[in-house]
Amino acid sequence: MLQIREVIDRDYMVEGDLRRETGMNIKRLMDLGCYRGLRHRRGLPVRVSAPTPMRVRARVRPKSIAGKKK
Repeated sequence: MLQIREVIDRDYMVEGDLRRETGMNIKRLMDLGCYRGLRHRRGLPVRVSAPTPMRVRARVRPKSIAGKKK
C-alpha cells in the first residue's frame, strides 16, 4: 500500500493540486477572452458548437434573487 501511494504522489497530480491547476487553466482561458473562456464565463457547454434542445439543460441554473418567489 505504501509503494502505491509513493508512486501516485511522485508520478501523478491529485486532489488539491489537480483542482488548483484545472481552475487556473479555466481562469487563463477566461482572461484571454477566447471562445472557450467566454463559454465558461457564461456557464454554457464549452465543447459543443451549437446547443441542441437536450444540451440546453447543461446551462448553469439561474442564480436566485433574494426575496423573490415563483
